[in-house]
Amino acid sequence: MIYNYSPLKLEAYFNDHELNLELIKKINKNFYRLGQFDINEWDNISKNNIETLKKHFMFELPRIVWSGVSKDGTKKYLVSFKDGLSVETVFIPSEDRNTLCISSQVGCAIGCKFCHTGTMGLSRNLKTHEIVGQLLAVIKDLGTQNRVSNIVFMGQGEPLHNFRNVKDACEIFLHQDGLALSKQKVTISTSGLVPQIERWEEFPDVNIAVSLHAVRDDKRSELMPINKVHDLKRLFSALDKVPQKSSRRIMYEYILIKDFNDGLEDIEGLKKVIKKKKSKINIIPFNDYPDSKFKRPSDEKINWFRQKLHDEGYVTTIRVTRGDDILAACGQLKSEFDKLNLPSSTK
Repeated sequence: MIYNYSPLKLEAYFNDHELNLELIKKINKNFYRLGQFDINEWDNISKNNIETLKKHFMFELPRIVWSGVSKDGTKKYLVSFKDGLSVETVFIPSEDRNTLCISSQVGCAIGCKFCHTGTMGLSRNLKTHEIVGQLLAVIKDLGTQNRVSNIVFMGQGEPLHNFRNVKDACEIFLHQDGLALSKQKVTISTSGLVPQIERWEEFPDVNIAVSLHAVRDDKRSELMPINKVHDLKRLFSALDKVPQKSSRRIMYEYILIKDFNDGLEDIEGLKKVIKKKKSKINIIPFNDYPDSKFKRPSDEKINWFRQKLHDEGYVTTIRVTRGDDILAACGQLKSEFDKLNLPSSTK
């Protein structure tokens, strides 16, 4: 696929095969900027050059096999690949941005107990073109009037488990001759893979979000088995070395679960481990999914928890639940529409 190549890799391919480098700019303009995905319709490239490109690259997009729209306007897609496997991708429109939550793996190996995706296990990593292809397929579906402004790697999978392909996808998202998304508008969320966090400087200058969810090792290990290998001490040691540019903060994601991690002792724990000036805490009220043993706290408890942290001087937000009626909210993604009894529309 043409969009399997990061900008540097595409240029290297053209050089190796003695192709005209000027075509790269036209590919970027037509394919990424203008959303003209059918190469046969390009009128700024000669027919000979079009045939040459078709000999070297494929331009097909992944197939959207299902989509559903929430009552709040959130749109969830089931995106299928050549081998028949699929992932979920979620488009979240709002007044000031259009965010796409994309997947990096088919399933996930981390097995977080609060996450529906974790019940799938891991099938495989997504290739670069399958990550980028989710965005392109959504752009084609929505049209240019609903252009995506923000990308969050918060869909299925652990992005840092798929380090190289996620890195290449980010380079494609940010490339100024292509999609040209702002580096401040791309966020990678990780469960806390310490060896990969220690390599963060290899990534383009994008945002990092950390799934924290508890500040005691016993509690965090209960929620996230990865903590048994990469405990809180190791995690924060690695995060201290993450380059923080442009005065941006590390975002700490905190799933708030009723009677588990929503007490005063949990707030005191957060104060001990998180540095105010370099951090932002994003409270995520737990989203129910089939067969989950956890429950969402009351709105009063959620607001109390946030206010306590705010009073201590922490930048603290509450993530607005979007798309939960179609299981599109945080922690609800799982590629099994046939078992969820959801309304569907086949593309």
